[in-house]
Amino acid sequence: MKRVVIYFMILGVCGFAACTQKTTKAMYEGNDISNEAKILRDKQTKAATLEVSTKGKWKIYAGKSVETIDFSKPLLEGEGSGVFPLNVSNTERSYFQFATDDGKAILAERHLPMTGGFNFRDIGGLKTKDGKYVKWGKILRSDDLSTLTDSDLVYLQSIPVRTVIDFRSQSEIDMAKDKLLETVTLYRNLNIEPGNIMASNLEFDVDTVDFDQLMLEMNRALVGDSMSIVRYTEFFHLLQNEDVIPLMYHCSAGKDRTGMATALILFSLGVDEGAILNDYLLSAEYLKDKYAKYVEFYPNIEPLMTVKPEFLQAGIDKIKEDYGSVENYLTDVLKVDLNKMKKMFLY
Repeated sequence: MKRVVIYFMILGVCGFAACTQKTTKAMYEGNDISNEAKILRDKQTKAATLEVSTKGKWKIYAGKSVETIDFSKPLLEGEGSGVFPLNVSNTERSYFQFATDDGKAILAERHLPMTGGFNFRDIGGLKTKDGKYVKWGKILRSDDLSTLTDSDLVYLQSIPVRTVIDFRSQSEIDMAKDKLLETVTLYRNLNIEPGNIMASNLEFDVDTVDFDQLMLEMNRALVGDSMSIVRYTEFFHLLQNEDVIPLMYHCSAGKDRTGMATALILFSLGVDEGAILNDYLLSAEYLKDKYAKYVEFYPNIEPLMTVKPEFLQAGIDKIKEDYGSVENYLTDVLKVDLNKMKKMFLY
């Protein structure tokens, strides 16, 4: 039987900090339970829910940042699996410590609840091969920011996003300018042309082009084209500057130029290649609604509007063929300090 108890956090005259009986640092501890619970946010209302798949007793604590999670009392506790509403703000992002008898895990929603966006994600929470986890709320990826609503902007500002990196070409930017957050102090356009398939597609005969092959070639170009290498080198240079974090990077769909950037980041942090591919494939789910009408009218262009494992794999395989390993490519070509990346972005 599922049991749940809700605790409403009331701040009296004693104040938030003074009411805390005991402080505990949020952490990953014990068995890996990171897949036994997830935070979900409604795209329209931004209301938060907890989805639990464990059988035993559990507790969850909340805070406005990982560092300020309140351990004086659980936000919610229960036993067994289910989906439970969470009494947290809909206008600000929250972070959570989920705890069972077997272990602890830090949680936040991976898919950000953007009413005016589709593929907004936090890359946090992924496990590395040596048992560490990518930090939440530090590196975020997205599709374009031109259609964000006011409530979307308020939500992103609560993170707060400080830097926006835009991989789009100038023509893409002119058609859909980013709506920038008040918290953003640095905006940088690092345009990567091989990803600008939609613009060049105007010259294609959509009934005869092999778009699957085109996507394979594009992903090879993303890691082999000289200008792409320059842009990704600049990107990692910025990413390793603690003063510009939290950082959000994007292109038009958030799946190709952004997808390759994400894969390279996760490789630099030591995430397993299989997990990187699985994360890449989430774009297919999140972008369905964005491009459904295009695919309905022009079914042959579907590869342009989605992701397939062989697309990203083509780029990874080219790196390995040309440089021996992705690690060699990161350190020798993109000049990434792998130790610094892990120190900055892993728990």
